[in-house]
Amino acid sequence: MDQGEALSNQALITVVMNCYNGEKFLRQAIESVIAQSWKNWELIFWDNQSTDRSAEIFKSYDDPRLKYFYAPTHTLLYEARNHALEKASGDFYAFLDVDDWWVWDKLERQMPLFNDPEVGFVCGNYWVKNELKDRSWIARTSPASQGWVVRDLLKDYFVGLLTLMIRRTAMDSLDHPFDPRYHVIGDLDLVVRMSTRWKLAYVHEAVAYYRIHGANETGRQRVRHIQELEIWARDMQNDALVGPIFRLGDFNSRLSYIKAMHELLQNRQHAAFGIL
Repeated sequence: MDQGEALSNQALITVVMNCYNGEKFLRQAIESVIAQSWKNWELIFWDNQSTDRSAEIFKSYDDPRLKYFYAPTHTLLYEARNHALEKASGDFYAFLDVDDWWVWDKLERQMPLFNDPEVGFVCGNYWVKNELKDRSWIARTSPASQGWVVRDLLKDYFVGLLTLMIRRTAMDSLDHPFDPRYHVIGDLDLVVRMSTRWKLAYVHEAVAYYRIHGANETGRQRVRHIQELEIWARDMQNDALVGPIFRLGDFNSRLSYIKAMHELLQNRQHAAFGIL
């Protein structure tokens, strides 16, 4: 489909929302999608066998664009994201987790950037809301890279999944979508692989809110986060497209920082300083 035609006809956007016991903030996430100024969307809700009221809350909305699926088995998060994508009908994909939310014109702001046929994915700035400390701040105050950005991403990964949109044909061009081995870093892996084939476009204004509430999966899975990054680094060095430009020194700096932060949070200052 010609992209100009897709935009003029209000192309269908599939919003992927994965859930496992997400009742606390779920209504705000759903209602931020319903409120979008871009009206032609579907929401694929993949319930990863929740045991709370998530299903009841989701099904309380009377909107045919909201589509509920119950996982036959509980899986790691990025395998679950792949299952949700299998149900998608849209020409574009967007992602929103149950504890985050969008500004009302998020989709409408991002879609025009796909007019460039070489742009396979779009992201944007976002607000970070720390509910534990009652503080909010903008995620990025300096301009983000655009275009062919694989080197920049390996040095400074700035893509927030809650802002990510992907052209369906761009996703289909990859060997596989999300890597089902990952529970924490699957979006990093996908975005880096995509950046070797497609250009990135970026909305500098904040288009979403990322909530820190003490039970975020990345925070709860710090050891797994480090382990997955180490596996990923080894894989990327051998990747046919990423390997030749993989700047191990830059990535090792990022990995060392994450390891040191983990040690500080465990009150192991000596170990943290040793890593740094």
